[in-house]
Amino acid sequence: MKASARVVVIGGGAVGCSALYHLTRLGWTDVVLLERDELTAGSTWHAAGNCPNFSTSWSILKLQRYSTSLYRSLAAEVGGGIVQHLTGSIRLAHTRDRVDEFRHVASQARAQQVDFELLTPEQIEARYPFMQLDGIRLGLWDPEDGDIDPAQLTQALAKGARDRGAAIHRHTRVTGIRALAEGGWRIETSAGSIETEYVINAAGYRGGEVAAMIGAYLPIVSLSHQYLVTEDIPELVRLGAARLPLVRDPDVSYYLRQERHGLLLGPYESQPRACWLDGVPSEFAHELFADDLERLESYIEAACARVPILGSVGIKRVINGPIPYAPDGNPLIGPAAGVRNFYHCCAFSFGIVQAGGAGRVIAEWVVNGEPDWDVWPLDCRRYLPFANRTYTLAKALETYQNEYGIGYPQEERPAGRPAKVSPLYERTRAEGAVFGARGGWERALYYARRDDPPGPECSFRRPHWHAAVARECAAVALGVGVMDQPGFAKFEVEGAGAADWLDHLIAGRVPPEGHMALAYFCSPRGGIVSEMTVSHLHGGRFWLLSAAAGERHDEEWLRSHLSQRHGPVSLTNVTARYGSLLIAGPHARELLVGVTEADLSNAAFPWLTVRSIPVAFTRAVALRASYTGELGWELHLPTEDLPAVYERVVAQGQHLGLQHFGLYALESLRLEKCYRSWKADLTSDYTPLAASLGRFVSLDKNADFIGREALREQRAAGLRERFVPLLVEAGDADAAPVCIVYRGASAVGTVTSGGYGYRLNRSIALAYVRADVAQPGVELEVEILGERRRAVIAREPLYDPENLRPRA
Repeated sequence: MKASARVVVIGGGAVGCSALYHLTRLGWTDVVLLERDELTAGSTWHAAGNCPNFSTSWSILKLQRYSTSLYRSLAAEVGGGIVQHLTGSIRLAHTRDRVDEFRHVASQARAQQVDFELLTPEQIEARYPFMQLDGIRLGLWDPEDGDIDPAQLTQALAKGARDRGAAIHRHTRVTGIRALAEGGWRIETSAGSIETEYVINAAGYRGGEVAAMIGAYLPIVSLSHQYLVTEDIPELVRLGAARLPLVRDPDVSYYLRQERHGLLLGPYESQPRACWLDGVPSEFAHELFADDLERLESYIEAACARVPILGSVGIKRVINGPIPYAPDGNPLIGPAAGVRNFYHCCAFSFGIVQAGGAGRVIAEWVVNGEPDWDVWPLDCRRYLPFANRTYTLAKALETYQNEYGIGYPQEERPAGRPAKVSPLYERTRAEGAVFGARGGWERALYYARRDDPPGPECSFRRPHWHAAVARECAAVALGVGVMDQPGFAKFEVEGAGAADWLDHLIAGRVPPEGHMALAYFCSPRGGIVSEMTVSHLHGGRFWLLSAAAGERHDEEWLRSHLSQRHGPVSLTNVTARYGSLLIAGPHARELLVGVTEADLSNAAFPWLTVRSIPVAFTRAVALRASYTGELGWELHLPTEDLPAVYERVVAQGQHLGLQHFGLYALESLRLEKCYRSWKADLTSDYTPLAASLGRFVSLDKNADFIGREALREQRAAGLRERFVPLLVEAGDADAAPVCIVYRGASAVGTVTSGGYGYRLNRSIALAYVRADVAQPGVELEVEILGERRRAVIAREPLYDPENLRPRA
């Protein structure tokens, strides 16, 4: 083994070999892969090898679509054979909600050039004559689905990498990793040491072990997954070379496909089992667990009833092996927090179909500094320290149980909660709060009352809680509302060089002392990395506020660019020190004058300014701003003082009809103002110019901020797409993210946020559309659950276009 390499990949499964392969495709050939056993050891060798495109996530569908496309040409490229069956697949829908899900996914798949098709029961029978169709409403056909031999895929990726100069060392166990003072890493192995500039942890279910070598923790747990293969079935023998489509019955929770002349059945059962909670056995590589078919009995019976030929023969073999799970079932990909040039690419529950895309993404991240598309649902920094072993186990088991669950636009599953709560949690729960988790924090979604209409909590259509949301929106629009907002990520920046440092990071201008501004942090390509509220406090200090879920992501971005070049700068994460109350509505000032001695007049405290004010028995950092579009203040208070201030606010608000409001109401209110949401409307796929945020970009300022040249080039070349608000003639379902926007027969855009605006009594969608149609008054259509609905581009903001209400 040579003494150094530019990149070392740890792990020789399908994902690790794909990372190596894609690094060489991007021209980095001084790369080495270390595998402790044989290639494919771990979860790769025993995987079923199914390759679906289907996902309710735009990013994951794109990732899987890339994989399936790559696999079709890989064998010819590397000159080796790969057993691959493009049989197509049928997903079965038993319920109306499942039909809605299929219609939504089919729309976004077509926008990615995957031609999903909805099948009637008669069409299902024509494609799969051995199936009983009782209770089936329709099917979803994916013509590019099928299966691939995992071992042959891995070897082909490895060969492609070797052919371009990569080195692979099998039976080379990593025993230690140490950061070098001059940068880079020294990796100790059973075959000696190797120094490298970059490390990619692609160690699968051993990814946590590798992370621990650099003092990090990854939220991974291994679960056992079983599938069985039957003996030959005479009916399939008679088919000869023809093959049945792969079948998934998500409402029962199993997949079923042909394996030679038999069938392969794999359920996701309701009583999953975790393994190795005390650590992975040292020598486990190509082993399996003992059969445990009792766990699968009801699923086997259901599958035999659906496809009777399944039960006509015996079982040839059972595969029961470990599969790694992150809490949400998505892999952990991206830069490790707190260290340089160390990347994770592990915890793949669907590693075979995702390996191709994941290898591309991580290689682009290493070589180019960012992937070609936003992959936040997979970013390893999406989890904060609350995601410990207890949380990870609880959520992973829940995710496995719901592996085929319907992907509702809003769903709050209970496992692993509450992880983090505000000091006001019990108090707001007593007021009727129904909670959801955001960045681990319990936040009120809405406030229920006994006389609210009953109905399901989750739906692709407007659920029963829309009545509560309407009530809360009215309270904020006509009176005054209060909202507890725990978890706002808060960073304090200070030092003589603080202002200049920020000026070189943000696309706009640093606000003067006493003022606040929205700031956009861009990548070198100009894409939006983050949106933060920058508040310039007294004495040259700054507060940066951002989304709770982005705390680790944003802190990592800030620290990785921290520089003393412009003078002393310090960065402190103060998130845990402060809680936040939002007071909003026409009577907000009237309420607050009863709890503070500060002058809240427009002259003393104008819109978009920040002050330190006395409140009750403490002081608050008060921002004259509101995501609701109404008169309002954000009060950021020491955590220990939050309950006392809250009680004073509630007492003072009684005579004003104060009402609590939650996140769902805030979502409705912000849609009417066309306020963007991070990782919904604002992602690295879009620049601030494309996001119609040019007013927050100063290309002519002195500071050469990150992404300026890319934005200049984009402005000179002209935009290809632009953010616009749409007023939609919806039925009982509003546009959800990734609904497709059409003009005539052509897809011209994608919805990033949608919902109902109760002040306007209109259905709203925020979307990026082709620049040539992005003009107010242009009529378009939005496909909602398979139906085209008329939509018109409007001017933003839709509500209070002169911004008179927040200035009141």
